[in-house]
Amino acid sequence: AMVLRACLVGLAAAGLAEAFTPALHAPIRGAARPTGLSPAGPGLNLRLVPAAATGRDSGSRSVSGISAVRMGLSARGGALAAVAPRVIAGSNPLAVAAGLAAVVFGAIYILLQIPSRAYKEGEGTVGNEYDAWTEEGLLEYYWGEHIHLGYYDDADRSAVLNPLKSSKVFKDTKYKFIEEMYKWSGASSPAKVLDVGCGIGGTSRYLANKLKSSGSEVTGITLSPKQVERATALAKERGLDNVSFRVMDALAMEFEDNSFDLVWACESGEHMPDKKKYVEEMMRVLKPGGTLVVATWCQKEGAINSKEQKDLNFLYEEWAHPYFVSIEEYGRLMKGTGKLEQVREENWVKETITAWRHSIWVGVWDPWIVIWKGLTTRAGPKLWWKTIREIVTLNRMHKAFDSGLMTYGMITAKKAA
Repeated sequence: AMVLRACLVGLAAAGLAEAFTPALHAPIRGAARPTGLSPAGPGLNLRLVPAAATGRDSGSRSVSGISAVRMGLSARGGALAAVAPRVIAGSNPLAVAAGLAAVVFGAIYILLQIPSRAYKEGEGTVGNEYDAWTEEGLLEYYWGEHIHLGYYDDADRSAVLNPLKSSKVFKDTKYKFIEEMYKWSGASSPAKVLDVGCGIGGTSRYLANKLKSSGSEVTGITLSPKQVERATALAKERGLDNVSFRVMDALAMEFEDNSFDLVWACESGEHMPDKKKYVEEMMRVLKPGGTLVVATWCQKEGAINSKEQKDLNFLYEEWAHPYFVSIEEYGRLMKGTGKLEQVREENWVKETITAWRHSIWVGVWDPWIVIWKGLTTRAGPKLWWKTIREIVTLNRMHKAFDSGLMTYGMITAKKAA
């Protein structure tokens, strides 16, 4: 069905080319009209019937689909049934080119609607994807050390389309996000910090440096061995000795109960196949009186219609997300532990939504690394296709957040003393 749709798109485009090509607007010689195609040998033969043989007035306005095909269409009409034989015969190069181009673009469009990286429980999907992204290097090149959205004000938004400022502002907004998240959490000089889902350690290193004077220690955990390797190397480069990284499952952490003063989780909940266990584990390792703060993509509260569910399914299955929940559900999960109190929830869509399309623009202004890696690395041109998929997904994320289907959840709580 998908191939058929692509072919129809191509033939329709060819029909448009036919209709707008003056050279083809002369009547068909002998007033013969195409009625269909019949197989003959290895190719296709066009069967032509004189107008009078159709038994209908050529000016009739009310005909069935079958009769219309038998009647045929004048060359001036330029419709699909008339142009398809000509495209096949190759008599119109413009129509052939338009048809082929439309088939190609139609096929690409269809392929881009099919998610390619669904979460598969027990197969290390998330860790493997982040290993691949880390080795590839593109995510770090464009996003910097922080694989999360930024916090934008009006000045930041105005810089998105400025090729001289766009990339720097894109990365700077991520540091602003960390500062705003830390301030919003209400934490105060925590001695031991856990960064759940630390990526390549950008936030862990930032907090380690920020809190170093107070003697704080920061630990980052991730499912990706490649991210731990890269995070550790960058910490060494910065001369930071109060931060460390470990490969660990956030749903089965190896830490003792009551180990950390601040548990920080920025855009890791999206990948968790059990949100309840995710919250409970973070609560377990948090010290009494400590702070839990979570930033995560959420879906709206309430009923989801069929179109919205289709959109959500794509977002789940393109970036290895098991599912999303609402901000309100995270609040309920925290309260449901019986040990987390002072639960607060906010939606930071306004402050963060610009990042989705901003991430596309930084690639537009500086595409050369993608081009170069596609030509010189083992990934080859597949990297270009993957980049196109990422652009499409980033834009679909923007649309989901803009429509209210998705929200940017900020949730914080204190553990009862």
